[in-house]
Amino acid sequence: MTTSLDEQVRAADPDRWLSSRFVADPQTRADLIVLYAFEAELLAIPTRVTQPLLAEMRYVWWRDQMDGVFEGVARKGHPVLEALTDVVARRGLERAPFDALIEAHIDRVHGEPHDLDAFYAGPMQAAVRILSGPGHDAAAAQAGRVWGLAQTGRFEEARATLPGAARAARNLPVAGFPAVLPATLARRPNAGPLGKRLRLLWAAVRGRL
Repeated sequence: MTTSLDEQVRAADPDRWLSSRFVADPQTRADLIVLYAFEAELLAIPTRVTQPLLAEMRYVWWRDQMDGVFEGVARKGHPVLEALTDVVARRGLERAPFDALIEAHIDRVHGEPHDLDAFYAGPMQAAVRILSGPGHDAAAAQAGRVWGLAQTGRFEEARATLPGAARAARNLPVAGFPAVLPATLARRPNAGPLGKRLRLLWAAVRGRL
């Protein structure tokens, strides 16, 4: 199961998949991949249906599944939900960012602007929590917003806010740094695959965004 989720994330979200390679512990890396696989499932919905109402119905289904995830009752036969239920319990993840992300997706299919906190900051905070435990939300949120600005094409804003996020990221434990690594790609948002690999490697080696 873990291998298939890893392959799913590698195809859907190569930048964060690359960042996850810097997580040394295999179980922790696998837990991070589960979070990214959940996000990939949500991102794929608008590519599979053409009508906003149909997309909303699928997001509502995912929202309903969060009851089982956070009550420790996995939906049998769904690899992402089964794995996420386990990760939520072991890592002590909070439900609010998951609900906010789903609601932001619903708003998005109806033409609302991207909610950077819901789409990017909240998930990055959850990723840091998986790697380093609680207590690092502020640093993770700043990096998440930079990542979100870059992902939504607001490159100048991303570069302008990156120095502050980089300073905040220095307060993260070393183990949590791979979760915020994607923010460093705002320095060269149009780099090709090799350029991104080198940028991520350089940031990981230095421990700085």
